[in-house]
Amino acid sequence: MPADLSTVLLIERHRGTLDKALETIRTREYWSPYAEHPKAYPDAEAGKAAFEALLGHPFELDQPGTDEWTGGERSPFGVELGVRYPHPDPAVLLPAMRAAVPAWRDAGPEARAMVCLEILARINARTPEFAHAVMHTSGQAFTMAFQAGGPHAQDRGLEAVAYAYAEQVRVPETAEWTKPQGKREPIGLRKTFTAVPLGIGLVIGCNTFPTWNGYPGLFASLATGNAVLVKPHPRAVLPLALTVAVAREVLAEAGFPADLVCLAVDRPGEGLAKTLAVRPEIRVIDYTGSTAFGDWLEANARQARVFTEKAGVNSVVIDSTDDYRGMLANLAFSLSLYSGQMCTTPQNLLIPRDGISTDAGPKSYDEVVADLAAAVDGLLGDDARANALLGALVNPEVKERVETAAGIGEVALASRSVAHPDFPRAVVRTPTVIKLDGAKPDAEAAYMSECFGPVSFAVAVDSTADGLELLRRTIREKGAMTVGGYTTSPEVERWLEEVCWDERAQLSLNLTGGVYVNQTAAFSDFHGSGGNPAANAALCDGAFVANRFRTVEVRRPA
Repeated sequence: MPADLSTVLLIERHRGTLDKALETIRTREYWSPYAEHPKAYPDAEAGKAAFEALLGHPFELDQPGTDEWTGGERSPFGVELGVRYPHPDPAVLLPAMRAAVPAWRDAGPEARAMVCLEILARINARTPEFAHAVMHTSGQAFTMAFQAGGPHAQDRGLEAVAYAYAEQVRVPETAEWTKPQGKREPIGLRKTFTAVPLGIGLVIGCNTFPTWNGYPGLFASLATGNAVLVKPHPRAVLPLALTVAVAREVLAEAGFPADLVCLAVDRPGEGLAKTLAVRPEIRVIDYTGSTAFGDWLEANARQARVFTEKAGVNSVVIDSTDDYRGMLANLAFSLSLYSGQMCTTPQNLLIPRDGISTDAGPKSYDEVVADLAAAVDGLLGDDARANALLGALVNPEVKERVETAAGIGEVALASRSVAHPDFPRAVVRTPTVIKLDGAKPDAEAAYMSECFGPVSFAVAVDSTADGLELLRRTIREKGAMTVGGYTTSPEVERWLEEVCWDERAQLSLNLTGGVYVNQTAAFSDFHGSGGNPAANAALCDGAFVANRFRTVEVRRPA
């Protein structure tokens, strides 16, 4: 390695961070090495200028196999990005990536982890630049893009490195084995154990959270010795292209082939992900997106380990509460954040038709729904605050769902358009809440399907027990990334836990303060469980990393 980025230097710089991450994934306490407040980054304006300097220019990566240039991102806020990216010839690019793997494999788990942490540190230093890239590809409002697309995504990447390191060093590198033979000389063997990668990992990015959802798979594969090919969503290329550029820079400075991390951007309508996913060189796939394509990957990419996060239907069971105003405020924020365009946003609010008990007295189903609508209106009544929470709709399909939702049932809360003072072409819409009767068969088609975006259903159920059974069926048949529950009853709380244990769904109970059902913290919370149809993996646990490498043993006579 060059003297300026030697293994010793990287260990001195990052070993303490890795050790703290290893400790925290065991204790599950709060910790993050990356500041989440914009004021912690003194070069905020320089970050914006760096982002703007990328617009309208080719994004140079100097990677093998480029046969043309492509691109076409348009910000949900109405800005044409005009960035052109290298389009790969897989027949040239993939062999070059595979040739880079042996040197990376031979470096060992600790050196790989240190290089990964250096990549994350350099990404963190450029967080303001990344924030603008995430904002203008996903439609997230700036503060959310800064936090979720920056330090929170970096946390998830570091978490994956920690789990990968822990799994690889579970077996020692060497062992002396001696078996007594009675009066004869004992038999002795010297054994070595090497964590061997599978080959090339393919990360298929999503539109809404390109870094947050992309970093766990990218760093889990890289830290376990694999090369990584990043195939972003066509509308959200720039944040992951920047990531690839930083990774290649660090790898080269550390004396490794830069081609361990490459970018694959498809032509409009090409469907490059399908082509790459079934290539024999691709041995690991990480995917976030629609159920249809996730199912296709699981069925067709048989040569690869496939980790998918797909669609689900998230529910909240509302039985009772001792903080009615706090519950309404918490739910209003959860429904509004990023216009409901999160895989963890609640969709179905399961409310007994005879009402609930609260600290403010009994509340009927109609009162609960009306009061929730008023809470959302109060939260988003000021347009400046609404823009800061909602962001912009990520694509026209979400806008269409909002506009057609009124035909599904009785509108308890109508969506309204919000003008953005800085981006007049942005499409900003407040949430809509639709009342449905859970006992009517014609309502089932709505509440038993994911309606991605700012659309929620207040589903009247016959009782809390009936709501729990509907919750169970929803998770089992459609999957869920999150479940929420409100109750003052220990018995109902236990029932909620039983349903979520049985169906393997992550549960949040009685949230009334500054923690929301659609937010999770790296090192402590698991994103998904891998145990229901919404996702076959959790971010992050040992199972997420262990299948990305194999331990190969060599035995010799002692």
